[in-house]
Amino acid sequence: MAVYPLPKFHYQVDWNGTIISFSEVSGLSAETEVIEYRHGDSPEYHKIKMPGMQKFGNVTLKRGIFKDRNDFHDWWKETRMFQEGNNVGSLYRRTVTISILNEEHSPIVTYKLTNAFPTKVQPSDLKADGNEVAIETLELVHEKLEISYQA
Repeated sequence: MAVYPLPKFHYQVDWNGTIISFSEVSGLSAETEVIEYRHGDSPEYHKIKMPGMQKFGNVTLKRGIFKDRNDFHDWWKETRMFQEGNNVGSLYRRTVTISILNEEHSPIVTYKLTNAFPTKVQPSDLKADGNEVAIETLELVHEKLEISYQA
């Protein structure tokens, strides 16, 4: 039997136990900063390099705008309310899981974002002569990205 790479169009996004459909997910990235060091009595005339802190890219989620579906705006509003000093605790931080699925709709590769919250909400642009679906965008920041593979 032939083995093929997974297609990138079959995925799901789960935040706090709710599966939400998106037309596009981008920005899943992780980077390890490099620490350069050389101690004063080193016989070598170069620096050694060591792994340092990790940093993660912002994740962008896009979907069509639907009547009575305010998930993006409500979550962003919770974050804004917290910043304004209202007592909403840490409810605005969520775990977001993005999974690439196989033919049986089972997760094969899973990206888990820890303590994610929205940093930017962008409504669709509007055009009087347009014929496209209105797409809204949510940009998330997070503290950790875990990648796991299922057999």
